[in-house]
Amino acid sequence: MFEGTVRLFLVWLGALLLMAPVSLAMAQNVDGVSDLKLPGISSYATPKGETSLALSGGGAITLSAQLTDKGSDITRGIVWRVFKPEAVNGKLPMVASSHGGTAVFQLEPGSYLVHASYGRAGATKRITVGKDAKRESLVLDAGGLKLDAVLSGGVRIPPKKLRFSIYEGTAEANGDRALIIPDVEPNSVVRLNAGIYHVVSTYGAVNAVIRSDIRVEAGKLTEATVEHHAAEITMKLVRETGGEAIADTSWSLLNESGDPIKETVGAFASMVLAEGDYTIIAKNRDRIYQKDFTVVAGQNQEIEVLATEAAAMDPEEGAD
Repeated sequence: MFEGTVRLFLVWLGALLLMAPVSLAMAQNVDGVSDLKLPGISSYATPKGETSLALSGGGAITLSAQLTDKGSDITRGIVWRVFKPEAVNGKLPMVASSHGGTAVFQLEPGSYLVHASYGRAGATKRITVGKDAKRESLVLDAGGLKLDAVLSGGVRIPPKKLRFSIYEGTAEANGDRALIIPDVEPNSVVRLNAGIYHVVSTYGAVNAVIRSDIRVEAGKLTEATVEHHAAEITMKLVRETGGEAIADTSWSLLNESGDPIKETVGAFASMVLAEGDYTIIAKNRDRIYQKDFTVVAGQNQEIEVLATEAAAMDPEEGAD
């Protein structure tokens, strides 16, 4: 289930989920309307005109949402959308919306679909509005997920070099997983419906990747920290040990199997690599140089490739 070391800590969300900033987006559909496919942000028809929602002869409906069935009302961060249940040209007409906590709508009597979004968590419910005021509540069955990563020994990774992607926990028949949220910053709280999610942690931009399946529980904050077995490597082509880097050098990096995994151009080739054995090939003008090296987790290093006649390769051999 884990391709790295994962430490999970569960604490109550409490004020944290209620007060943290909201990332507004369409959420998964749950709660009472199993056959409903809620349209995306651009797939429903927005209200026409600027007519007030306070309609004469309509009924007042108060809407509230909770994280769990016994939880208190969420006081901020909810995005409410009210739809007519009959699609028009393949889209559900949206008749009202509101941002905040508990919301009150004045709607004409009839049937509606109500969707509440709380970050990436959400719930949908069918309601009926009459002439008398009434109240409806939606249970989001949601929690929070906070992600971070370290190197061996607990060394922190610079946040700018670290990113997370959250996928659905269940893979499709072809093995692919639906992406829910890309490029999540470390230590940010993401609100999600309760369930299992597949999280991909990427350190750098080459092959330092850790995959984990993580469960989010309703009403709780799950904190997950993964451990990357990788290091930052800087390579340079020099004419002598400790010499200046030679400019205009083309670099090709091969893994232990001989497969190319990275190409770059410049006096230096800097990158984050997962632990293992590699071969670096440097080309400058018509000369090709090669060196084998090993990456040890947590040990950043500088690799010097000597541009000497003895180290030079035959160009045709290097091309192969």
